[in-house]
Amino acid sequence: MTDLTEAEALIGDDARAAIGMQLNHAEGTVRRLEFQRWAAAVGDRNPLYFDPEYAQAHGYRDVVAPPMYLPYIGGTVVDLAQLRPDGLTGRSGSGAVPLPKCPRRMAGGDEYSFHEPVYDGDVITSERRLVGLEPKVGRSGPFVLMRMHTTFIRGDGVLVGEVAGSLIARPARQDG
Repeated sequence: MTDLTEAEALIGDDARAAIGMQLNHAEGTVRRLEFQRWAAAVGDRNPLYFDPEYAQAHGYRDVVAPPMYLPYIGGTVVDLAQLRPDGLTGRSGSGAVPLPKCPRRMAGGDEYSFHEPVYDGDVITSERRLVGLEPKVGRSGPFVLMRMHTTFIRGDGVLVGEVAGSLIARPARQDG
């Protein structure tokens, strides 16, 4: 049975020093056609995103971007050959956290909070920071839970959304 001491040994002093570090920074302009295509692609035909009259009747000045679209604002285009085996780009910035004993990374969960609507033409800046590293032991052994916080700020300085997220950093497989 693996104990917490083995999990704690996965986190070195250089990794602990990275707590508070900015992992990712992006800026992008919200475009109506882009967020509408995104909403259609994920099957979300909420009229708030497509019908200006409907949106105005519900207190908005125009159609709004779907809240879950926020993380895609300022994103880049990546060729299929550049994707990791799990289909992700690996551009979360988590690779900058020095955990050499834990090269395998996987999503641990995200908790979103949305504060203000986002409209066509809004400039959004996102910033992700490492806020904590926790040694853990699960059914398949030790791992490090990486906790991050992402903010989405509109050009006028207003916080429109944020994400408290986590990644699981695991040691290399020993079964090969």
